[in-house]
Amino acid sequence: MRHAVAPTESAGNNSFAVTNLLKICSHCERLSKKDLGIRIPRPLGNGPSSFIPEKEILQVSKVDGRTQSIFEDAFAALGRLDNISLVMSFHPQYLESFLRTQHYLLQMDGPLPLHYRHYIGIMAAARHQCSHLVNLHVNDFLQVGGNPKWLNGLDEAPQKLQELGELNKILAHRPWLLTKEHIEHLLKAEEHSWSLAELIHAVVLLTHYHSLASFTFGCGITPELHCDGGHTFRPPSLSQYCVCDIANGNGHAYHHDDLGDQVSHDLNGEVEVLMERMKQLQECDEEATQEEMATRFEREKTESMLVVTAEDEECVPSRDISRHFEDPSYGYKDFSRGGEHVPTFRVQDYSWEDHGYSLVNRLYPDVGQMLDEKFQIAYNLTYNTMATHKDVDTSMLRRAIWNYIHCMFGIRYDDYDYGEINQLLDRSFKIYIKTMVCSPEKTTKRMYESFWRQFQHSEKVHVNLLLMEARMQAELLYALRAITRYMT
Repeated sequence: MRHAVAPTESAGNNSFAVTNLLKICSHCERLSKKDLGIRIPRPLGNGPSSFIPEKEILQVSKVDGRTQSIFEDAFAALGRLDNISLVMSFHPQYLESFLRTQHYLLQMDGPLPLHYRHYIGIMAAARHQCSHLVNLHVNDFLQVGGNPKWLNGLDEAPQKLQELGELNKILAHRPWLLTKEHIEHLLKAEEHSWSLAELIHAVVLLTHYHSLASFTFGCGITPELHCDGGHTFRPPSLSQYCVCDIANGNGHAYHHDDLGDQVSHDLNGEVEVLMERMKQLQECDEEATQEEMATRFEREKTESMLVVTAEDEECVPSRDISRHFEDPSYGYKDFSRGGEHVPTFRVQDYSWEDHGYSLVNRLYPDVGQMLDEKFQIAYNLTYNTMATHKDVDTSMLRRAIWNYIHCMFGIRYDDYDYGEINQLLDRSFKIYIKTMVCSPEKTTKRMYESFWRQFQHSEKVHVNLLLMEARMQAELLYALRAITRYMT
């Protein structure tokens, strides 16, 4: 989306369209200076995602009128259109619900003041070292009047926000450890105590930004041009070079690795094999006993612990990020490692539909409804396609992905046969899911490319929406159950 600075003048065959202050190069469409003694930054990456070709993302918004309208509304509300929204635009129905929910959480009437909301967003994103989201909300925090001193570190923020650090840590990495005692501590912290309504608002913000960090890393979202890491004054590689780079003072040699070209693979009918397995499962009349169903869940939960994230080295956060949270060494751990044995969370005992939804709606009106709509859209979204195949019922596959994520968090659906997961999700896909959901900062482009290699980028973004929403709901279930237990 481009806004003119001033009316353009005709320049004949010249390669520059001239404005009063700056030029826009007609070859590469980047800004260029007019002898003002300034250097113009250029984007460091190629488009909104380092995983997805820019032309595919931009093509979506050009042909879809609904997406254009959503973009205009978002720009009017925020004064910007971020790269997350651009990548989500593959799925405009979801994007509309997502932006409406996020706008309500951050800008509409609610229990928490505006600067608290953005600071909580910073705390949540920092837990996963997501500098992209941290930088966006640092700017927003300052714009709504937040105290710059708080940005020096969590220990400079009010004690009330510092008290939220433990909840942020547990929800982000090991939500099954959350108890009603954690909730009681926050609600009874004397002059620093939280009200129930404030706590619900904070919990929704924390889970929103934990899961959004997963999406950001999972889709390789790049920083915006105005953010740290989003621009450079150094010139591009020769293949990306334009005459305007000389005018912009970016004239020396610079090599930029372009990882955008996907390697072709002999995939031996990957999609057809998956479709055949779905067909066989649908045709299977064998019904397992409740005991066998429970055994299959425990087996899948145990196996999920053995799935190791591809990049297993520690990711040490920079000081710019780690100052916004405490205990940087605290991260995801599988249930049984280190002697932890967590009881299975049975959805029939506490579910979003029957319990969590009404609790959120009661303490933070309308938000329960918005979250429920967003969950439903992500879960039910389908175009009845798989790669080049049309008229395909993908409900079984979507359910397997959703339930596998909840299984990793110890959450069990009594009516689901967890034996289906191993039939439908191969090992490379499971590695991607576990990394993106549990340790998103370790997600790599190689991992993104290694699963579903015959599928379109729009389908992989759809997968990321499922992973993001399933993760958010899992965190919410543990937090809301703890709050309910405190209240009763």
